[in-house]
Amino acid sequence: MNLMKQLGQFPDEKRKEYFGTLPNYLNGRFQNILNTPALLEGESMTKALLHSLCKVENTSPGAALPFVVTDLKKLDPEENVLVWFGHSSYFIQVDGKKFLVDPVFSGNASPMPGSIKAFQGADYYKPEHMPNIDFLLISHDHWDHLDYKTVQALKGKVGKVICGLGTGQHFEYWGWDIDTIIEKNWWESIDIAEGFRITLTPARHFSGRLLNRNISLWTSFVLKTPTKNLFLGGDSGYGNHFSEIGKQYGPFDLAVMENGQYNAKWPYIHTLPEQLIEEITELRAENFIPVHNSKFKLAQHVWYEPLELASKYAEENNIAVTLPMIGEKVDLNQLGQVTWKKWWTELM
Repeated sequence: MNLMKQLGQFPDEKRKEYFGTLPNYLNGRFQNILNTPALLEGESMTKALLHSLCKVENTSPGAALPFVVTDLKKLDPEENVLVWFGHSSYFIQVDGKKFLVDPVFSGNASPMPGSIKAFQGADYYKPEHMPNIDFLLISHDHWDHLDYKTVQALKGKVGKVICGLGTGQHFEYWGWDIDTIIEKNWWESIDIAEGFRITLTPARHFSGRLLNRNISLWTSFVLKTPTKNLFLGGDSGYGNHFSEIGKQYGPFDLAVMENGQYNAKWPYIHTLPEQLIEEITELRAENFIPVHNSKFKLAQHVWYEPLELASKYAEENNIAVTLPMIGEKVDLNQLGQVTWKKWWTELM
């Protein structure tokens, strides 16, 4: 596989000229709302890399993760469902439209062959299992969210791609029809069908597929449908954007929340477990599903810790949480009415 092709392409001059007119773009880079260092003050990348080499028990499961085989091509068109594929990849069918978010089905979260491999049992779903997709949503261009092999295999199945500014350049470079790509900035909305609106909302993170950071935008999404209001979180550290999104677009029936691959050494770019409930509360979400876990080892925490803590904190704060196995259908019409099995405890 040609690594240079996988890297994608920098935004062209026309894009950069437009970006330069925007308040969240400065000196050739997109900016977070709050100052967002990559690492905690006093830490260095060298120290962080050395720490990552330290042996930590149970950062990967010792046995295959359980999963459910759901035939997505044979869903009843009337079903309103979400199906999670591990990490931050998931499918939504709601009010007759099909959405796919950040699909990574190549078995790796890195362009280097054999590196950052999916946990056993977490990589059943492949592009060929996907039905035709009305809208492909990409939160940002990191390898574990925008996977070249996956999106190229899906090209003939996707109606529209919706992403942050600059990310569309990758798709153009990879041969996608420019008319299928919709790029927007934070707080911009798109009416995508009758009764359906997607708004791009801020996240506190960064972008980049190698050494060039923040030349494209990272984002979360608000998906308003005829019957549902959903927050699709992307990657984000805690920040004041959660309360602003909650004020403007909440309450939400369900929030899909980043919960995993965190570390106290990088507390600004990923949510720490103790911050999760505060984010849910500020969003005014009635229910949430924790993602960004259970497929790839990208941090030094115990692999099941994100789910264990999300479940614990939700129970302590009387907040409804949705905890499906990979591939298990979540009925969006029955949120909060299902008791979810703590499936990870069988592998602890």
